[in-house]
Amino acid sequence: MEFQTEGLQDGVWAQPYTLASGQTQYHQLGQVRLWVTLLDQEWQVRSQTLAPETDPVTWTQSIGHTLPSSDVDLQRFIRPGDSNVVTFIPGVASLPTVIRPFQPLTIPAGGRCVIYVGTVVWMKVCVGESKTLLTEVPLGMPSLTWVGRNTMEGELCYSSSSFARLVLEAVPKRPWRAVTPVTIINQRTEPLLLERFSLPTPLLSLHLNERGQLWTPGVKVVCETEMNSASLNVDQSLLAAAGQCRQVGPAREPIARGRLVRAFDRMFG
Repeated sequence: MEFQTEGLQDGVWAQPYTLASGQTQYHQLGQVRLWVTLLDQEWQVRSQTLAPETDPVTWTQSIGHTLPSSDVDLQRFIRPGDSNVVTFIPGVASLPTVIRPFQPLTIPAGGRCVIYVGTVVWMKVCVGESKTLLTEVPLGMPSLTWVGRNTMEGELCYSSSSFARLVLEAVPKRPWRAVTPVTIINQRTEPLLLERFSLPTPLLSLHLNERGQLWTPGVKVVCETEMNSASLNVDQSLLAAAGQCRQVGPAREPIARGRLVRAFDRMFG
């Protein structure tokens, strides 16, 4: 398939783009290709996910009149009003995300650590001044997993492997991934083997810094006497290392300020 390569510019989250009728905006983010077309009476959205072969780091976009081949999935939407503006808003996952470090990590009794976790976001295609949502496109769909005591008690989650990096500078920065600092405090009298934990992605808002990187507030997990007593708190502010940020995507499920979320058996596996 031929992709547009001329006139490419960096894509930007939460920035309005103006199209004329008949024009198509093309985006390339990692393995995802997206075409958004404006017509007199409708918006059209085409997307395609390619097999991962490389590890691209940029998000490029261009506006022209080129469409992909007819085998690319097409979604059509009635054009609300006469607005010709489209904005792309990042969205966190709608389900908790189970993070599995490639190598388990042991936290000594009374110890603590900060793990920097990167999770894939969804691209919300929004039009008009009111940012009416047309559709959402996952920018790298993680697999699904069931977390619970048995097949009847638990919940469906996304699953994501992670290097569980302890040094922020080692975390790859991608426009389609959000960085979450996770502080884990082991208040037990014995070591805690961290093989997986559940990140409450629907409770996290998305923030964009001046380098085009997405961040979420930090998450603090306190493990007391037993693993099923672990509790979780979402920070009200961002890590200072994130730099100057502005919020570009709300949490899907806002929680009360300072509220602790009891995790039970869903926090650790």
